[in-house]
Amino acid sequence: MRRYTDILTKLADSGNLRSIPADSTARTDLLDFSTNDYLGLAARADLQEEFYAQEGALTIPLTSSASRLLASTQRHYEELENLLTDLYGRPALLFNSGYHANIGLISALAEGSTLILADRLVHASIIDGMVLSKARFMRFRHNDVAHLEQLLRRNAAEYDRVLIVVESVYSMDGDTSLLEEIAALRHSTPNALLYVDEAHAVGVCGPTGLGVCHGTSWYDDVDILVGTFGKACASMGAFCAVSDKALRDFALNRSRSFIFSTALPPLNAAWTSFILRHIVEMNTERTHLRQLSAQLASSLAPILPAQLTPSHILPVIVGSADKALALSRALLDHDIKVLPIRTPTVPPGTERLRISLSAGMTSADITRLSSALTSLHNSSL
Repeated sequence: MRRYTDILTKLADSGNLRSIPADSTARTDLLDFSTNDYLGLAARADLQEEFYAQEGALTIPLTSSASRLLASTQRHYEELENLLTDLYGRPALLFNSGYHANIGLISALAEGSTLILADRLVHASIIDGMVLSKARFMRFRHNDVAHLEQLLRRNAAEYDRVLIVVESVYSMDGDTSLLEEIAALRHSTPNALLYVDEAHAVGVCGPTGLGVCHGTSWYDDVDILVGTFGKACASMGAFCAVSDKALRDFALNRSRSFIFSTALPPLNAAWTSFILRHIVEMNTERTHLRQLSAQLASSLAPILPAQLTPSHILPVIVGSADKALALSRALLDHDIKVLPIRTPTVPPGTERLRISLSAGMTSADITRLSSALTSLHNSSL
C-alpha cells in the first residue's frame, strides 16, 4: 500500500490529485460551464414529460440483465439502430459508451498487418484502443495533414491496411479536424480506412446535427464514424455508423467491449431514439449555440488572443495545474463553475480550464463569464 500512497502524495504535490466534485445541482445561482450538455436538453422537463407520456414508456425495462448477444429485450436497441441507419445512410451498431466504442472498434479493426496513424491529440479511449490492438501505431502532429501524408507515403505499402484515426471536434481544444483533406488522403491510399470520432460534434454540427462528416462530398471516404449520446443528446451510450455491413458484422463479432458488456437499459435506448428525432429539428438551438461561441471568443480575444477558435468548447490554457486550480476556485467565488483540466488529460504545460457552452445559456451568462475571467486576468491571478 505504501507505493500507492506515495503516488497519491506525488499527485497532490503536483496539483494533479483528482477527486469527484460535490453535487452542485441544488445551487440555482451557479453557472455551470463544465458539462457537455451542448444543446441544453438534460434539464428540459418538457421533453421528459413528452417522452413518458408516450404509450408504454413507463413499462420499458430499466435493465437489460445481459449482454446484447444474450438479452431478451432487443426491440428498443433495434429501433435505435434502425433510426441511426436511416439518418446516416449506413449500418449502425450501439455501444455502452464512447470509451467502449473506441477501445472495442480500434482493437478489433487493427487485427493482422495493420498500421494505425492517429492525431497527436486524440482521446484517451482511442489511445487505449490502439494499445489493446497490439498493432504498430504512429502519432502525427495535431491537424498537420502534411505530416500524415508523409507517414502514409513512407509506411502504407508495408501493411495490409492503414487505419487513420482522428476526431472531428477535439474534446479539449474545440478545434475542428481538417477532414476534407484527410479524406482525400484516405481516398488516394488504396489500403487505408478513415475512422472519425464525432463525440463532440453529434447534435451540434451539421445542418441536422449529425456531425461534421454527414452530408459532405467526402462522406463516403469516412469508413467508421463514432458518435456518443451522453453529451448533446442528453442520454447515455454510443454508436458506430460504418460504410459497409461487413464492418458492422465484424465489429459485432470481434469488439470485446460489445460482446462482454451488459447492454444499456432498454429505457435508455428508447429515450435516445426520442431525443434523436427531436435533435435533427433543433436548428434554432444550434444557431444560438454558435452565437454564444462567437460572443465568448470575441470577448476573451483581448486576454487570450492566441488560443481562441470559436467553438462550443473553449480552452483557457494557463500552463500549470496550480494555476488551473486557482483560477477555477476564483471563478467559483463568482458563482461560476469551470473545472480544471490537468495532466494526463492534456499534455504537461497545457493545463487549462475547459469552457463548455450550452444552448440553454444566454448572452448574459456569457457576459458574466467573460467579465469574471477578464477581471481575474487583470488582477494577475
